[in-house]
Amino acid sequence: MTDLIVLEGVSKDYPRGRETVHALSDVSLAVAPGEFVAVVGRSGSGKTTLLQLIGCIDKPTRGRVIVDGAELNGMQQSAMTRLRSRSIGFVFQQFYLLPTLTAHENVELPALFAGVSGREERSRALLQKVGLGERLNHLPRELSGGEMQRVAIARALINEPKILLADEPTGNLDSENAEIVLSIFRELNAAGQTILMVTHDGELAAHARRAIRLRDGRIASD
Repeated sequence: MTDLIVLEGVSKDYPRGRETVHALSDVSLAVAPGEFVAVVGRSGSGKTTLLQLIGCIDKPTRGRVIVDGAELNGMQQSAMTRLRSRSIGFVFQQFYLLPTLTAHENVELPALFAGVSGREERSRALLQKVGLGERLNHLPRELSGGEMQRVAIARALINEPKILLADEPTGNLDSENAEIVLSIFRELNAAGQTILMVTHDGELAAHARRAIRLRDGRIASD
């Protein structure tokens, strides 16, 4: 089985004035289809940088990053955008829902940009799947934080991505809604969805089947 995500000796440096920040240093890992992986570490450990590399938002300074069979090194930005749209769904801590669009319209938006057919029916089905079948026409301001995050999960799934990337997905939620979101992730993973979840919370990481701990830009344990 071919791995969906492969990093080989990856380092990422950022210039800061006269200094260079080494966000990642010689990181190697592979994620197979169907895995549920938690990436754990304190602030500044390199979690966000790792997510940006895997999410086709940035490129490494050194080493190789391969996502869904495509090597990012040397890839044009337009090709990275197509790969991101086709293969990756994002769930963020801040939700990032458009306030003037309904839940249904927010979910449908990525499929609209990608020119995917049948997006209206799929949007409705996904909102039903995350327990919001009766909230289709509600605006974000009419939803709770937990409901907004579930809309964001449905939106991330609209283009049927092979990889779901979640960046602190429960960071703005109370414990009850956090458990609902994690339950959705477990159900998705049980159905074969590959999930990579970034968190600083060890308790949340315990819900994943594998935990990668970063410290000072390096893998401390896997």
